[in-house]
Order: sequence, then structure tokens, then C-alpha cells
Amino acid sequence: MSEFDFAYGDGDGDGDDDSHSDYDGAYYDDPDDGYNEPDGGYPKTAVYSGTESFRGNHELTEVTFAQGVTTIGEDAFYGCSSLTAITIPDGVTSIAKGAFYRCSSLRAITIPDSVTTIGEHAFQRCSSLTAITIPDSVTSIRSWALYKCSSLAAITIPDGVTYIGECAFMSCRSLTAITIPDGVTWIGDGAFQRCSSITAITIPEGVTMIEFETFLRCSSLADITIPEGVTTIGNYAFSACSSLAAITIPVSVTTIGYWAFYGCTALTRLSLSPTVSIGEDCFLNCTALISAAASQNMPTVEALLHSRWHAIRERVTVLLCLKTLFTDQSNPNSNGGEAQTLGVTAVRKRLPKVMWRVILEFL
Repeated sequence: MSEFDFAYGDGDGDGDDDSHSDYDGAYYDDPDDGYNEPDGGYPKTAVYSGTESFRGNHELTEVTFAQGVTTIGEDAFYGCSSLTAITIPDGVTSIAKGAFYRCSSLRAITIPDSVTTIGEHAFQRCSSLTAITIPDSVTSIRSWALYKCSSLAAITIPDGVTYIGECAFMSCRSLTAITIPDGVTWIGDGAFQRCSSITAITIPEGVTMIEFETFLRCSSLADITIPEGVTTIGNYAFSACSSLAAITIPVSVTTIGYWAFYGCTALTRLSLSPTVSIGEDCFLNCTALISAAASQNMPTVEALLHSRWHAIRERVTVLLCLKTLFTDQSNPNSNGGEAQTLGVTAVRKRLPKVMWRVILEFL
């Protein structure tokens, strides 16, 4: 297990952040907690009238719905690990929090157009679910709704959705592509974290902030489009996106958080404004990053160094020596005769390749 995994609470080495709350903590860790198997065993079939909870029924394989059901209640089928398919009838308007949590054998589900609300954790850990169609009547994907649906390969988010909650699709590792509708204005913390098969994503123009850990460990992500209008890229937003080779950060972005691009080992081309505020260790372990092209002027090497300062504070003596290489003493500026700081490309042109590689070891 790497230092990075340890820092993120990957206690069992499965690549998931075990420090996250798993639906109200220990109470929900075991579907059988507090529920005793009835005399004669659990029923294999059941009729749901809108009030029952079959939580922890490992034997349930078939469910029918009574007439007039409008809501599937909280934890209604929590931990029903033998349930493989379910058809929700027309007239149901709400799927409550945790309704199908840990239905680990559920492969198919039909959601009618009458549904307007899908609650938090509704399909969390439905690890056999391969596809789901969310009806056009739904306007938000709530937090943790599809977390760890590890077999989910396709999903259609309807155009009416404006909100994607915290960790909504986290660890959907089979998801290769997803289209975020233009109407979405908010994407929550960690929404697509550890979606390790997604290769490309376009953020809608209405989004103004890329939140904490939004795309962390999306290791196949090679193409990301960030629109003008985004002002902030949060901490760890693209950490360990190890296939990301190039990214253009629009001039509207004023702040990039710490560790935002940590471990983007394929990143070689970066376009960003020279005035952007760069957080500590923002580009730490971006081992292939050798140039940074700005939209107007080259950002200074010192700006990139500043983003690494916390990690290399013990090497300050070396950095002070390197500073002389990064300064053009022969070209004073017009304000005070001070030497100008060179951009990365200019420094590279002055140095032999071998020396440049040595310098990169310290950067």
C-alpha cells in the first residue's frame, strides 16, 4: 500500500477511501445488525405495500408491489443480497434513502417516469448492477446514490438534472463514459472519484467550481474539458489521474487547491494563467511535467516551485543556488532594473539535457 493510499484511508488496500462514512457508520455496516431471522427463516417472496422493511433478508428473490404504492421507504430492501431484478410500478414518485443499499445481486431495475426523487445511498453497493436509466422527471442525483456500483458500465443522466451530489458515482469502476447534461450547475465532492475506467469527460458551462476530490484516481481519464466560468479547482480534484497527459485551465480559474494534480504522472502539457494561485504540492509527483504553456505569458519557474515548496523545504539551499539559473541577469526589466525571471521553456533552452534532468529531480 502506497503512502498516497495511507493518506486517504485505504485501510484494506482495495483502492477505496475507507475513511468516508459508510451510511451512518457502524449501524449500517452489517445488514443483519439488530435484526433477528424470523422463525421458519426469511421469506423468499414478498408483497411490498409501502411500509414494510425487508432489511437483511438474504433469501428474498422476488418482490411484487401492492396497488397504490407511491414511495419505496428508507432501507426497504437494504441488504437483500439475493434480489436479482425488480420493476418499480408506475405511480411511485420517491425512492427513499438506502432503499436498495447492498442489494449485491441486483442486476436490473426499472424505474418509471413517475419517480421524481432518488434518495441518498439508494443504490449504494449494488455491485452487480450493470445499467440503470434514470427518468427525465428526476432533477438531482443525490449523494452516494450509486457509490460502488462496480459493475455499472452505462448510465444516462437526464437533461433535467441540475445537481450531482457528493460521491454520487464514486468507485463505479466499470463506467467507461458518462455525459453530464448542460443543465448541471453543481458537482459535489468526490462525485466521480475512483471511476477508474472513464476516459473522457466534459464539465458543463454552468459549473463554477470543481470540488474536493471530484476526479481523484480516475486513472484512465485522458481527456477533460474545463469550461470558461470555472473559478476554482479544489484540493485533490485530479490527484492520481495517471493517464492525463494535457490539460487546459481557463483564465477564469483563479485558485488551484493543494495536491490538485498530485501524481498525474503522464502530464506533460499544462496551460494556465500566470496569475492563478497554486496550492501547496499542486503538481507533486507529476514526473513528466516539463513545460507549462500559459495563455498570455509563461508562468515563472518560481511559481511552480512555490507549489512544491512544502515538499522540498529541506532543500532550500539547493533551490537558492538554482535560482541564479532561472534569472536572466542580462535583461533587466523597465521598473527597477531587476533581472527578469525566466519561464520553464527559456530555462530549458539554456541548459544541457543532462543538467535539466538533474534540476527536475529537485523540482
